[in-house]
Amino acid sequence: MTLIRTPSVLTSSLLLLLALAAPLRAEAPCGGDFETWLDGFQREAAAQGISQRAISASLDGVTPDPAVLSRDHRQGVFTQTFEQFSGRMISPDRMRKGTAVLARQAALFDRIEKQFGVPGPILVAIWAMETDFGVNQGKFSIIRSVATLAHDCRRPDKFRGELLDVLRIVDRGDMTPAELRGDWAGEIGQTQFLPSSYIKYGVDFDGNGKRDLIHSSADALASTANYLKGYGWKRGEPWGEGTANFAVILEWNKAKVYARTIAAFAERLAAGTQ
Repeated sequence: MTLIRTPSVLTSSLLLLLALAAPLRAEAPCGGDFETWLDGFQREAAAQGISQRAISASLDGVTPDPAVLSRDHRQGVFTQTFEQFSGRMISPDRMRKGTAVLARQAALFDRIEKQFGVPGPILVAIWAMETDFGVNQGKFSIIRSVATLAHDCRRPDKFRGELLDVLRIVDRGDMTPAELRGDWAGEIGQTQFLPSSYIKYGVDFDGNGKRDLIHSSADALASTANYLKGYGWKRGEPWGEGTANFAVILEWNKAKVYARTIAAFAERLAAGTQ
C-alpha cells in the first residue's frame, strides 16, 4: 500500500502563505525579458491596490531607455573641491535671481516658514541649484526612466518601489503620465523629488486640489520644506556645517560638498550678499 502523507498544520500554513504572497512579486527577475518582467510588475501593482486605469495609462507600450542605463552606469562621485563646486553653483546670476524671488514672493516664504519652520533662503538655494528656479527640470519620461532602472539589476528593489510610487502619483490624480517628465534617474519637479518622496512629502500648497511639483512653485517649495521638516529641521536655528540643521541638509543630498554649497548659498541670500 502506498501511504499518502498528510501535511502538518505548520506545512499547510506555510504553503498557504506562499500562495498568497506569490501574486505580490514580479514573475520575472531583473535583467530578463523586459515585457515578461513588466507583465509581472503590473500584477504586483494591481495587488497593491493601484487601479488598472493608472497601470494601463502609465505602462502600456513602455520600453527600456538605453540612455538612462548609460547615464546610470557611468555615474561618478563629486570630485570638485568646495571652492570649485560652490564657485560654479553660486553664480552672480543665481544670486540676483534668488534675492529677487525672496523679495517678490515674501508672503509665500513667510507662510511656508510658519507652517514648516524652514526659512526662504534654504528653499531658494535648493531651488536654484536643482533646476535654476524650475527652468531645467529634465526632459526624460519619468515612468520610462524608473521602469528601466527597476528592470536593471543594479538597484532593482529600490526602483521597483519608486515605480510603484510613480503609479500612485498618477492614480491619485496629481499628474498624468505625459506630464511626468524630469531627470533621467526619476527625479520630478522644481526641486527634484524621487517618486517616494513625492508621495510622502508632497503637499498641495496652492489649494488647487493637486500636489503638482512640476508646474506649481508653491507646491514644490512647500513640499521641500515638508521634506526637511520630516528629517528633523529645527525652526529658528542655524544651518552651518556641524549643526543639526546641516545634518538635515545632508539628508537632501548625501554629498557633503553639495550640502555645504546649499548652506553657503542660503547664508549669502539671508545676508543679502550679492
